[in-house]
Amino acid sequence: MMGGTLDNRDRLELRRRRMEQAPPVLRGGFRPFFLGAGIWAAIAIAIWLWAFTVGVQQLGALDPLAWHRHEMLFGFVGAAIAGFALTAVPNWTGRLPIAGAPLAALALWWVAARILPFVAPELPLALLALIDGGFYLALAALILREIVLAKNRNLPVALAIALFGIADLLDFAGSAGLIGNDIGHRAGIALAVTLVSLIGGRIVPSFTRNWMQREGLIGGLPSQPTRFDIAVVLATVIALAAWMVAGAVPPVGVALVFAGSIQLVRLVRWRGWRTLASPIVLVLHLGYVWIPLGLLLLGATGLGAPIPSSAGVHALTVGALAGMILAVMTRATLGHTGRALHAGPATRASYVALHLAVLVRVAASLVPEHYQSLLHLAGGLWIAAFALFVLAYAPVMLRPRPSE
Repeated sequence: MMGGTLDNRDRLELRRRRMEQAPPVLRGGFRPFFLGAGIWAAIAIAIWLWAFTVGVQQLGALDPLAWHRHEMLFGFVGAAIAGFALTAVPNWTGRLPIAGAPLAALALWWVAARILPFVAPELPLALLALIDGGFYLALAALILREIVLAKNRNLPVALAIALFGIADLLDFAGSAGLIGNDIGHRAGIALAVTLVSLIGGRIVPSFTRNWMQREGLIGGLPSQPTRFDIAVVLATVIALAAWMVAGAVPPVGVALVFAGSIQLVRLVRWRGWRTLASPIVLVLHLGYVWIPLGLLLLGATGLGAPIPSSAGVHALTVGALAGMILAVMTRATLGHTGRALHAGPATRASYVALHLAVLVRVAASLVPEHYQSLLHLAGGLWIAAFALFVLAYAPVMLRPRPSE
């Protein structure tokens, strides 16, 4: 230590000590945030179903629909993004993970943003917005620091998280009537789907190829991302940005259908049908397939088909976002705790429940005469999926690695 400041070696040593001294749940970002995401996913939908059934006028500081949309996106999805980023960045940079007290502070910040609207609804909406959106801006700054110090190339991930925080603020502004009510929500969906398209485009073919090679499946292995993949992501970004601003109107519908079509081609190139023997690999493809399906449904709405926009939105959110989140949370938790990458009975059941929930929720939008019954069925399947995840993985995240 020189001049009262810490050099890089001192900082690494401090983090190493934090890792050793911290309770197991604070030894990696995936532990508190994946656990929080799973618990909140089940609780938030249970609250939403109760509010919808009873017909309450207010949930905390927001109306029920605004609260539901906000918490599923900036609460549940946001926690999963935080857990993934805090876990992936050490792998990308070679630096030690954020652990111990700093990780606890981040997790408590996220928890506070979930609870404050209920325990202190009289607080100004602007303050609640700064607490919630500020979490993602602080997380982005932390991720950016790690990437810059390591001279790593994953700057777009830090930028996307920062923009996600801004979308969070815009969603609050919409609830306050300061801007259009859908802009922040659509921006959050667009950013999250872009992240899944970007990162999923790396991990899905990579994990698929690795598994196929271990199984001795030769020929037709998925390739590394190419210029075609870059074009697919760019087309998706443009289509979703247009939808964010203008909604599902005819010109945007064309862009969405085009993006969905080439996303489908991209997915077929990864040959997911060859992974039927490995649910933990197959589920990555099942989660990703909802990106092209969601884009195509939204595009069809924009082109005048009798399909409510909620069908496409829920295909993207319940299907693509939650589907990929559950797939990555189960795989990453097993891998980072030194366990075999094998989907046990509870994990497989959670996969089935979630994808049934997507099908039923999309059907609820398409069959309005059975909307309420299908909505409750979808909600029950969703709760079952994440309750199974928590029951199966909480013991893993609360205990040390077998080697520790």
